[in-house]
Amino acid sequence: MIEFVLDGRSRVATYMQLVVQVKQALRVGLLRPGDQLPKVRDVAQELAINPNTVLKAYRELVLEGLADGRPGVGTFVTGDLAGPSLGAQAQLRDELVAWLERADAAGMTPDDIAALIETTMRGTAAPRA
Repeated sequence: MIEFVLDGRSRVATYMQLVVQVKQALRVGLLRPGDQLPKVRDVAQELAINPNTVLKAYRELVLEGLADGRPGVGTFVTGDLAGPSLGAQAQLRDELVAWLERADAAGMTPDDIAALIETTMRGTAAPRA
């Protein structure tokens, strides 16, 4: 099950942060078609946000073909964004965890790490067709 985390410093709207997190979970295989998203009321209480914000995020996922709302039952994942095989992702995730541990040991802060990753991705990412 996905656990949402909000970044209060982000310029990204709260509902869009939720949408992005669902998409990320789909890409890495944490969510799959058929999985139920957390109940609107539960997310709203846990994050101390208005339930309408959660509803807006879930509606966006429905519009994008990634989820389907079933009245009285919940919202379920219907789409898939899986990239490379989950086996390849698992290996890359393990390598990333090891790298993050080295970065932490070198004294890098989470902001330092994020900045390094973002600038490196901008400089080396090849455009996708």
